[in-house]
Amino acid sequence: MNTKINTSQLVILGLMTAILLLMAYTPLGYLNIGPLAITFNVIPVAVAAITLGPVGGAITGAVFGLTSFLQCIGVGGVSQMGAVLFGINPVLAFIQRFVPRLLDGLLLGYIFRGMKKISNTSIACLVTGFCSAFLNTAFFMSALVLLFGNTEYMQGLMGGKNVIAFICGFVGINAVCEMISSTIITGAVGMALYKARLIPAAKRSNAAA
Repeated sequence: MNTKINTSQLVILGLMTAILLLMAYTPLGYLNIGPLAITFNVIPVAVAAITLGPVGGAITGAVFGLTSFLQCIGVGGVSQMGAVLFGINPVLAFIQRFVPRLLDGLLLGYIFRGMKKISNTSIACLVTGFCSAFLNTAFFMSALVLLFGNTEYMQGLMGGKNVIAFICGFVGINAVCEMISSTIITGAVGMALYKARLIPAAKRSNAAA
């Protein structure tokens, strides 16, 4: 039984990583609008966190972060903002692109586990999907402001606005689209995996899917 479970988990991890790489290196993963892009790569990270827990979420989050950083140097597409940040400081650019996605995937595993204890699986999947996009945006923008906020490039983008006003105005429709798509798709995929018995049932007497 343990071998079967471990094999299934390994297959899911490989599948989510493959999907993530496919999305990262094709137009499927990003919709470029201005200096930012609407990304759908948070969805495989959320699904991995749901099925594999914090470790699986962290691994796929790390893959997402690495592909995001590689776009700074033109591998798998070009990020306008990433290229500028890489020119300013390559090390900080790596941290800003990589760490937020790693933390996102790690925390999503704990969020799903926590939600399963107080709600049913479908709600837990939907909340995890929403948090995947929300935390990705929150961590990404926070790292951007903290690491590059004093640079001439960022000061030009901020245009004298305070940090909160800048973040809300800058991410705008991008973040809303990411949250809606991630919530709906992650919820649907998560429930399909649950019905396929790839997600353990919540350990509650009154739990319901």
